[in-house]
Amino acid sequence: MNEASNQINPQVQMLKISDANSEQRLDNFLIGYLKGVPKSRIYRMVRKGEVRVNKGRVDVSYKLVLGDMVRIPPVRVAEKNQHAVIVQPTLKFSLENHILYEDEGFIVLNKPAGFAVHGGSGVNSGVIEALRQIRPQQKFLELVHRLDKDTSGCLLIAKKRSVLKVLHELFRGDGISKTYMALLAGRFSRKKQMVDVPLLKNIQQGGERMVVVSQAGKPAETLFTRLKQFQDSTLVLAAPKTGRTHQIRVHAAWLGHPIVADERYGEDETNKGFKKRGFKRLFLHAEQLQFAHPVTGALLSFTAPLPEDLQTLLEHERPL
Repeated sequence: MNEASNQINPQVQMLKISDANSEQRLDNFLIGYLKGVPKSRIYRMVRKGEVRVNKGRVDVSYKLVLGDMVRIPPVRVAEKNQHAVIVQPTLKFSLENHILYEDEGFIVLNKPAGFAVHGGSGVNSGVIEALRQIRPQQKFLELVHRLDKDTSGCLLIAKKRSVLKVLHELFRGDGISKTYMALLAGRFSRKKQMVDVPLLKNIQQGGERMVVVSQAGKPAETLFTRLKQFQDSTLVLAAPKTGRTHQIRVHAAWLGHPIVADERYGEDETNKGFKKRGFKRLFLHAEQLQFAHPVTGALLSFTAPLPEDLQTLLEHERPL
């Protein structure tokens, strides 16, 4: 470890747990707070009793409670680089103008296409990093779920850990209803079709990680409902009953009708034809979210209008 890039906090720190970190595991809290400190060092500090909660020894799995006092010993940490995350100004502007709903517990955002939800894998920053820069006073902002980079539409962000926990539970069960709008290649003849085939992710194909239909995978269900047929495409609603990676995209391809402009699961020749007509990105939009409010229990429904670029392309498609 480079000595020049690190500093030692010479004093014991006493941190009072706020709502932003209540119900969080101690190890996850420490990993987030002590940026740059190896996980092995953090676990060792807890094991040896150097880290204490309310003056007592605890296990790394201890769930923090509002008001807990956490003792952190002197430890070498990486200096914070204020320029590590560079967020595009266009993304910040888009986010400020794409909030569909906000209260004390969460935000519903109409995510613009072309932006990752978080940094990583060659992407320096994403939606969540931009939100944290826009709202520096907001101590807690976390993604509740994810959307692919080229998918637009409803995205949930929690502003409290307690709300994040409830929303995660809703997503794990059937407490959140999600509806996507997609344009499929070819004529989808059936009015409705439930696709119930398991999906296996992280299969290496042609140098990239893919999700494939496999009996060795996890159960996945998507209901496709036809909205309108065109000469060589079909507008559908896709309602995933489970939340597997790339689920709608893989299920659509399995039907023989991949989503238009899907470069990963679509067909090259088909995509070339649509690209000539202006379809530059994946035609998938998270149109609607429905769920019970995590605090009041009131039934909520949020709709993100189809982006103007996709709406314009639809208007130029030739109907049957």
